[in-house]
Amino acid sequence: MNDHATMSPAGAPVPPAGGNRPEPADDFEVLLITGMSGAGRSHAADCVEDMGWYVVDNLPPKLLVPLVDMMTNAGKDGVHKLAAVIDVRSREYFDDLSAVLSHLDDLGVRARILFLDASDEVLIKRYESVRRPHPLQRGNRLIDGILEERSLLANLKERADMVIDTSSLSIHQLSTKLYEAMLGSGPSTVAVHIFSFGFKYGLPMDADFVADVRFLPNPFWVPTLRELNGQDKPVSDYVLSSPGAGDFLDAYERAILVALEGYAHEDKHFVTIAIGCTGGQHRSVVMSEELARRLRAHGISVTVSARELHRARA
Repeated sequence: MNDHATMSPAGAPVPPAGGNRPEPADDFEVLLITGMSGAGRSHAADCVEDMGWYVVDNLPPKLLVPLVDMMTNAGKDGVHKLAAVIDVRSREYFDDLSAVLSHLDDLGVRARILFLDASDEVLIKRYESVRRPHPLQRGNRLIDGILEERSLLANLKERADMVIDTSSLSIHQLSTKLYEAMLGSGPSTVAVHIFSFGFKYGLPMDADFVADVRFLPNPFWVPTLRELNGQDKPVSDYVLSSPGAGDFLDAYERAILVALEGYAHEDKHFVTIAIGCTGGQHRSVVMSEELARRLRAHGISVTVSARELHRARA
């Protein structure tokens, strides 16, 4: 914030006159997570964080613009997706939030509102089960606090980009709804990590799938390939042209896609696949990279690593 900035009624900096408005990063996004207390805001924040957003909880609305300004000035290596969980507990908070949203519009920052709701009956049951008072109850009946909050949030709910009623949803069903709203549905909502390993160094403990490609001819026994590894093209060409390599990849790709579809439906959005050969230098590395390439072609986010390659340099 510069020395000449003034403040809006909400406490947000107002750009100086003359058209010198700050220009945030084009790909910067803000997601406001709000809604009824007890409707699932905390779980929604956890899900959004798993999707790669930087999440700030219990943020007073008037602090949102300075935070956005700091992050957009951080450059390409900074945070590009900010999610703020905002609990509107008073008319003043709501007025602050309305002013901040207008100011974000003026800045050209893409801002969306996710609103979590639930019926009064469900909210009462949830509060009774955890034996905590509603934040607006103030010594009155539980329903009084719920109705006051619903009244405060009525206009914000109307303005929301996404409204999810959690009355009949389990936490896993809520997760699925959020992934569908934010990322779509199906295998593309599952992040996959594939790593190669050598069986002689031990089975991995953290893999959902383990594939054994020791049935393929071993480049280790080819003198010109022995000192190379699976990231080198001669080794890759040798392995992928071996009998059975293509058939295995075709079948394994189909099997993984079926599993990812099911995982997405069951609220499992992170999957680890391990592919092993004898030493983890040649065949497993090639097959890991090729499987990753195929899955990416289906719009799936895939990262790849090689557990044993460092051993060749040791």
